[in-house]
Amino acid sequence: MSYHQFLLFAGAAIILAYWLPRFVSGREPAASALLILAGAACALALPEDPPLFRPIADPEWWEILSEMAVIVALFATGLRLDVVRPFARWGVTWRLLAVAMPLTIGALALVGLAAGFPLASALLLGAVLAPTDPVLAGDVQVGPPTEGGEHPVRFALTTEAGLNDGLAFPFVYLGLAAIAGLTLTEAGDWLAYDLVYRILAGTLAGAGVGWLLGQMVFRWPARNVLAATGSGVLALAGVFVCYGLAELIHGYGFIACFVGGLVFRRLERDHEFHGNLHLFNLAIEHALTAVLLLMVGAALGTYAGDVRWEHVAIAAALVFAIRPLIGWVSLAGTDLPPRERFVTAAFGVRGIGSLYYLAFAAGMAPVAMLADLWLVVLVTIALSAAVHGLSAGAVLAGIRADEDAEGEPEPAA
Repeated sequence: MSYHQFLLFAGAAIILAYWLPRFVSGREPAASALLILAGAACALALPEDPPLFRPIADPEWWEILSEMAVIVALFATGLRLDVVRPFARWGVTWRLLAVAMPLTIGALALVGLAAGFPLASALLLGAVLAPTDPVLAGDVQVGPPTEGGEHPVRFALTTEAGLNDGLAFPFVYLGLAAIAGLTLTEAGDWLAYDLVYRILAGTLAGAGVGWLLGQMVFRWPARNVLAATGSGVLALAGVFVCYGLAELIHGYGFIACFVGGLVFRRLERDHEFHGNLHLFNLAIEHALTAVLLLMVGAALGTYAGDVRWEHVAIAAALVFAIRPLIGWVSLAGTDLPPRERFVTAAFGVRGIGSLYYLAFAAGMAPVAMLADLWLVVLVTIALSAAVHGLSAGAVLAGIRADEDAEGEPEPAA
């Protein structure tokens, strides 16, 4: 496939994936599954697969594109949240982050060990697949800035997706450290540096950049503020500065991007300029996501003969059992009614973040059974896109904002 042939295929596939579902549904179409199918069909039709379709051997572009998609999505996720106080609204989020995610990592690691993965690879399997994805989970998250729609379920899934990609990073490093054998000293270093310092550094970097960017956009200089220009490119600039600064000081850039968007939004939170920034970010996010989903499908088509029942079983276990059950248990004692508790537990969408984590790990160290890890991740993303993408509209149709869901008005920053 030549470069121009790829452009023709990608453009036509994206248009059809968004257009065709409108013939059978009145809802906004979930194009993820169709894009993956189009990519698979392309790979199966080609006599020779290009390197871009083979992440096991050549993951560089997969890492770059997925990294860009995730950081743009994370900043936009923080930007979308209309109301973040009272802090009791975060109770369900902390359960999902502090209870559900570590338990999911542990459960997947045990499943990996049972499937024959060595310990380090099993830990990586758990760390890579445990986070809820901020990119593909848009259908279950809150609406654009100032639109409302922040039902507790949508708020919980949005904030979980915004934070858990960064919070899974320490466990990726733990899996990488375990490849060479983890001593007590190394475990202490991991706890102090990878788990504590890097989380704090990412949080502070994001908060600082978000506050400074907000001052420059809305307040300095008072008579000629940047917000008056309506230029959405500032959102992308904010993403780059948040991510670059956090990584420069060895913090977690994913956390910085979400926190940066969240803090930036607190300044002049009802300003219409936030809508411009969100639309600009959303366009970039959708473009990158569409290309990555085509690549996921193409990789599955390329490796179709290598997919075994164990790969499908691990993916199905995560989507249908591990995440829903652990999520349900972690939310025990919350105020969520049973239906909303189930939706929150079950709709942990897996996606682009997992691609980045695995491509990153593959470039850092020699990972045992790397091909099997890639196949599990690719199958899981395809399964999650089909199950969650096709059901989200119907399942969450009745979960809207109400007066209680909006919380108390926040004081001006």
